[in-house]
Amino acid sequence: MSGMLLRLVCTAALAAGTVLAPASASAAPEPGVGAGGSEGRSVAELLTELQTLYREAGKATESYNATGERLKRQHAETVRLERALARTRTSLSDSRTEAGRLARQQYQSVTGLSPYVRLLLARDPQRAIEQGHVIGRLARERAETVGRLTGEEKAAGELARRAREALAERRALSERSRKQRDEVRTRLRAVEVLLASLSAEQLAALAELERGTVAEAQEELIASGTLGSGGTPPTAAGERAVRYAVEQLGKPYEWGAEGPATYDCSGLTSRAWGSAGTPVPRTSQEQWARLERIDLAELRPGDLVVYFPEATHVALYLGDGMVVQAPRPGARVKVSPIAANPVLGAVRPDPEGEPLKGYVPPELPEGATDGPDEGWPAGYAPETSAR
Repeated sequence: MSGMLLRLVCTAALAAGTVLAPASASAAPEPGVGAGGSEGRSVAELLTELQTLYREAGKATESYNATGERLKRQHAETVRLERALARTRTSLSDSRTEAGRLARQQYQSVTGLSPYVRLLLARDPQRAIEQGHVIGRLARERAETVGRLTGEEKAAGELARRAREALAERRALSERSRKQRDEVRTRLRAVEVLLASLSAEQLAALAELERGTVAEAQEELIASGTLGSGGTPPTAAGERAVRYAVEQLGKPYEWGAEGPATYDCSGLTSRAWGSAGTPVPRTSQEQWARLERIDLAELRPGDLVVYFPEATHVALYLGDGMVVQAPRPGARVKVSPIAANPVLGAVRPDPEGEPLKGYVPPELPEGATDGPDEGWPAGYAPETSAR
């Protein structure tokens, strides 16, 4: 095998250690997960365990990303409610002042005599009638103001309650995000421990086995005809997303990152389409759930290919059976075969867009396909995390 592949596998261990620097150095892997060393196990068994660890880290990462998105929305909602409450309280204060003023004016304009007696005794009946109209108008204005005051008091109370709830939810999300961050670090620590236990020969054999597995899966997918004839050009937005993704080739993977220096898988795809003027959900699971699904035979450049039963990995379709992706810790953004991971399906961010009449694919730099292709590998299916 090539020295490049061997170096990339070894780099995974170093990168995992760098990412995990803030975590406790004494954190131990879970029983049975990288804790028993590599002695006596075949290369295939080691690869399966390594894939399992990556899969668990991927699931934890997407949960962390989803909570981060919810936290952003909750922060915006908290700010909105606090501003609305401040406006309502200002209006409430103004209404109370107005109600007091009207009450004083009405009191000063009223005597103990009935309107009929005042009219009979008045020296100027016309003025008495006009004064009665003024008193009636003041009474109506006061009633309206009191009604508005009552409504604003109820609104202020409801807004205050919602603001308290939003703040409590925001604090709960912050705590959940912290726990999920720690879980990702623990999962990646287990990857580091396993890789550190392997010899150079085992690392080389793992890389070779992984490369052969990807090549075989790609050949089977192409032979099946699932991808169709291809050749459909992207939309204008799709082309911009593709070119953005290609410009990120070679940048490191980092869990939870969405550019511009580092990316995780959904950070890359969401940023690529955001740069094209078409915002998409941040996480791979939300991209799969909310974007329009398409058959693989209909793929065009810019579409998103989603992987694994839990939709925990995603890549951007480049064309000709290849994707641009941020594979996993220790790897870099690269061009990979579409079948590098078990395909769940594909989604299209711009289903209403018209394909370009002329499309020239971006030129790929040297080394665009170097490095590991598999993202969060399959083989095990933990329960899908709550979203």
